[in-house]
Amino acid sequence: MSSRDAVIVEAVRTPIGKRRGSLAEVHAVDLSAVVLNAIVTRTGIDPGHIDDVMWGCVTQLGDQSSNVGRFAVLAAGWPDHVPAVTINRACGSSQQAIESAAHAVIAGAYDMVVAGGVETMSRVPLGATRQSGFAYGQTVLDRYGVDGLDQGSGAEMIAQKWGLSRRRLDEYASRSHELAAAAIDRGAFDAQVVGVDVAEGAFTVDEGLRRGTTPEKLAALTPSFREDGVIHAGNASQISDGAAGVLIMTAARAHELGLRPIARIVAGSVVGDDPVMMLTGPIPATQKLLARTGLSIDDIGVFEINEAFAPVPLAWQIEVGADADRLNPLGGAIAVGHPLGASGAILTTRLIHHMRDNDIRYGLQSMCEGGGTANATLYELIN
Repeated sequence: MSSRDAVIVEAVRTPIGKRRGSLAEVHAVDLSAVVLNAIVTRTGIDPGHIDDVMWGCVTQLGDQSSNVGRFAVLAAGWPDHVPAVTINRACGSSQQAIESAAHAVIAGAYDMVVAGGVETMSRVPLGATRQSGFAYGQTVLDRYGVDGLDQGSGAEMIAQKWGLSRRRLDEYASRSHELAAAAIDRGAFDAQVVGVDVAEGAFTVDEGLRRGTTPEKLAALTPSFREDGVIHAGNASQISDGAAGVLIMTAARAHELGLRPIARIVAGSVVGDDPVMMLTGPIPATQKLLARTGLSIDDIGVFEINEAFAPVPLAWQIEVGADADRLNPLGGAIAVGHPLGASGAILTTRLIHHMRDNDIRYGLQSMCEGGGTANATLYELIN
């Protein structure tokens, strides 16, 4: 390992709150500050030595406007001189924050960065920024010959293209709940979660989980986007609140501080793909990343592919040929939620803790993103 390799020495997340649930009264800035201070407490670092905070957030309106990352730093009580930037690459915002932080560290511009993100969808509703304007512009719609671009329709297209039946999608959704329940029950998330103080007390466990979910129960739900469609609320990600962050530095800096890294950020990729189908980007992003690293899909021990909708990880698995048992072994956003700007860092946190707990050398994560882009990132466990 090179002294300038970018390594993650700590990864922390809040529990994921369901819409109008335990985190609904917590401001995005304050929720972010909980994560920032947990990183400081767990590592003992001086926050004044952090070169930058790169913070993902998608709906930058209201509570989440005006550089939420910067105000999170101030809410955490960190020195005024610590800067921050807020990044928006749709659902991959905090994954992009992590990759941008790694780029800065590897290039020698920074030695220590906190990267992550937040989304409080209970307080700043999904799509709120589009209510007063036409986000895509007529020129874009004319280019692709469509009347609109939306993720639900894209999910329906994916299911049709890859021959994924309603039953298959509902089986996958039920699997997500089952695996998430098992992970919670055995304490798989305990070391990575920092509790949030709310009116009812300490909030410590992801609350979107619906135990006992089965395909038979999901069969009763009405399709959300097409009358004869296969996508519904039960096989799509939940609207949620949450925050997550990781501490990234050079391997040399970690050694100087006596900190033991969890994982090395090996490589990343970002791609654009069909903006109409919109959600297929993780497929070429993964292929590009594997080509860049020279690894095969079988070299990777675990995958976190964001469960925006059930067809997304299923189509990805079919195309890249990944072992289904290695895909989202802790459940995913269908079971516990998808707080947009935080989800990339949440996946990273879940992934590298799982790698450490199970001695898995390589882990890969990828996210589909609005507009038809996707990030993929490869991590290597440091023993």
